[in-house]
Amino acid sequence: MSFLQLSIDIGARNPEPYEDALFELGALSVTLLDAADDPVLEPAPGAMPLWPTIIVRAVFAADADVNQVRTALGATPGLDPLLVAAKAEFEAVADRAWEREWLKDFRPMRFGQRLWVCPGGQRPESAGTASGPAVILELDPGLAFGTGTHATTALCLEWLDTGAAAGWLAGAEVIDYGCGSGILAIAALLLGAKQAIAMDIDPQALLATGQNAERNGVLDRVRVTADPQIGGGQSDVVLANILAGPLIELAPLLAERTRAGGRIALSGLLLEQADAVTEAYRPWFDIGLAGARDGWGLVTGRRRGQEDALK
Repeated sequence: MSFLQLSIDIGARNPEPYEDALFELGALSVTLLDAADDPVLEPAPGAMPLWPTIIVRAVFAADADVNQVRTALGATPGLDPLLVAAKAEFEAVADRAWEREWLKDFRPMRFGQRLWVCPGGQRPESAGTASGPAVILELDPGLAFGTGTHATTALCLEWLDTGAAAGWLAGAEVIDYGCGSGILAIAALLLGAKQAIAMDIDPQALLATGQNAERNGVLDRVRVTADPQIGGGQSDVVLANILAGPLIELAPLLAERTRAGGRIALSGLLLEQADAVTEAYRPWFDIGLAGARDGWGLVTGRRRGQEDALK
């Protein structure tokens, strides 16, 4: 079976009116895509995870009338008729398992010495190292964010692998704040952590995290929650791979959720934002830039005791 696909680059415009109009015109599905290869990380609580520039892609039945759809879309109130005339592109596409398309470019990846992230059913050709047997995390992100392919996620995964080698991750209680696919929480558990709390306000992220935890045999050790306050307890290790602005706003909360002597890893920030993030956490942590990749940074630190924090 074939379909008619419409793609339109709307730039930085609000995609919602275009989505609504396309569904009104009979679209079978509407997808938002990145128009400029800009990364979207695990979104901050309450944030809508969208790219700076967006392509709206709609799929219609094969017998849909191209001219009718184009004319009706251009005449829809609230849409830019000149944009529709210039940017709307139609093409015939064959049916395929759209929800699995991401697998084409997702291959087993190693982070640090032992940790591998693999799409379900795949295995690395050579997984063993001098540091010991491989730790394999099977992942299906579904509609959530976080596969390890972005530099910020990779930095966090490598930090966890280092923690396992150093011994401080063993038996630790972990918080993954803005968990996306659950990749960081699950990696921590597979590398030796005792239990984890995975928080996200996106229902798709909560679903993906639960499914991935079950796939990796750690469901009984992870608590998936949409509560931004993540309860009232403290953990030994806190990770937040979101964005610099929310990281700064969340500093008091994440500090409160980190035990004295505990460790924190903050990513999703550009290198030029590292100083501002570091200063926001300095009242509670001995902290600084610990890693960088492709213009993105990882800030890590140790939580001081209450007496030290008051000095």
